[in-house]
Amino acid sequence: MPVDQSLVGRSFPPTGAVEVTADRVRAFAEATGSSYAGGPAPATYPIVLAFEAMNAFLEAEQVDLFRIVHGEQRFAYERPIVPGDVLTTTLSVTSLRQIGGADIIGTSSEITDASGALVCTGTATLVHRAGE
Repeated sequence: MPVDQSLVGRSFPPTGAVEVTADRVRAFAEATGSSYAGGPAPATYPIVLAFEAMNAFLEAEQVDLFRIVHGEQRFAYERPIVPGDVLTTTLSVTSLRQIGGADIIGTSSEITDASGALVCTGTATLVHRAGE
């Protein structure tokens, strides 16, 4: 069954606050085949936060992760993410279209710090294959 068009424009509750630590950034860097010697997190680190928000969205809408192909991901920074940041992420559905039996879902994940200031926005395109 296709994803409902009424999702477009809808925002989901923010994730719980996550403290960025040097150990978490180091573990991410190592998992992606690089190293971390301190300073700002790697440019792709926000995927950790955006993925948590995406999973919450998929669960809320009862969309199976195994039916999703991650089509595109981009990050636009207001400032670097650094250890000590406490961040939350709010996902919104920005677009939805059906092509060849698949739903093409556009999302935007706003990552904010403890003061509420925008740190980074991640946009993603998700391709959802409907069930049999």
